[in-house]
Amino acid sequence: MGPWRCLLLLPLLATALHAQQQQFMEYVERRLTLLEERISQWHDQSSRYSTELRDFKNQVLGMLETAEKEREAMRSEAESAAVRVDRLEREVDYLETQNPAPPCVEVDETLMEKQVATAKQRKNEKYTKLTDCSDTIANVRAMKILKRFGSTLGLWTKDAAGNSEKIYVFDGTSNDTVYVFPRMREFTLFSATRKAARIKLPYPWVGTGHLVYDGHLYYIRQQGPFQVIKFNLANKTVVDSSVFPAEEQIPVFGLSPFTYIELAADEEGVWAIYATKEDEKNICLAKLDPTSLDIEQMWDTPCPRENAEGAFVVCGALHVVYNTRLPSRSRVQCVFDVSGTLAPEDASLVYFPKRYGSHSSMKYSPRERQIYAWDDGYQIIYRMEMKKKLEI
Repeated sequence: MGPWRCLLLLPLLATALHAQQQQFMEYVERRLTLLEERISQWHDQSSRYSTELRDFKNQVLGMLETAEKEREAMRSEAESAAVRVDRLEREVDYLETQNPAPPCVEVDETLMEKQVATAKQRKNEKYTKLTDCSDTIANVRAMKILKRFGSTLGLWTKDAAGNSEKIYVFDGTSNDTVYVFPRMREFTLFSATRKAARIKLPYPWVGTGHLVYDGHLYYIRQQGPFQVIKFNLANKTVVDSSVFPAEEQIPVFGLSPFTYIELAADEEGVWAIYATKEDEKNICLAKLDPTSLDIEQMWDTPCPRENAEGAFVVCGALHVVYNTRLPSRSRVQCVFDVSGTLAPEDASLVYFPKRYGSHSSMKYSPRERQIYAWDDGYQIIYRMEMKKKLEI
């Protein structure tokens, strides 16, 4: 190739070289731009991660601080509970030193025979009233169905002598646990027993004839002959017991075969309603001393056991409630006044509104002049209208 041809190729080579340099620079710029974008993204992500890490750290510190405060509060509560438990243990120890030991409730055959003999001597004697109560039931003024609780058979009542608002519930006809509700409101509103205290008795009870009177529970225990147990509700101890002085007892009500002794309270005090094979057709009545559990007087009444479902005493007069084998309308059909001021034929025939079945228990409250009844699992209050005996 000659020199002149080389001179002709130099511009072409220079142009090609310049184009290659231009392409290389553009490639480098693109790569730098991508690198800058990636660095910017990394910077943004790093900043975000740093912020999240800082927030998480602050959150963990806050949770640790809260946990420390809660731990301190729990420690304080545990120390306070330990102090209360220690105080309670000291109080229990003190009560145990103050309360007498439970009396022996074994049956003494000789004592039982003496009680039966003494009671028979006092049988059907004239009764001298302790109060000036001269009222009798005119009719049922109102009825209120509280709720349905527990078994179809049972008993609910208040203290017949005191001012306590507590409700005592005996579910069933044989058990050893009594439910105690602080007021009528708690018993009415709550279907479960979580609002109730439980009293576990030292001996199981039988029937529905029990009584709460002046801070004590009087209930029936069956172990051979029937016993009346007097149980102090305040310190949960047996105060006294007595074998009921009646031979060969049978169910007192023809329609309630689970009840052998019905304990009742009125303005005069405490009564026992029962029946024996000696006069198995009619119901018997006894005046009971609530302090010593001695039988003060006994009566044979003209009130038949047949078709009787319950009974209560008002101002010294026994009122027996009757029904039918197929549950109908309950009614007071026999009245026996121990003072003789009310003749049976002059007493009002009191009807109770028909509801569900027949009453398994009817407890008269002399303070409130109303009856707490258990009818097929329903708890009912009957408010009574009273009249003077001389006006009947």
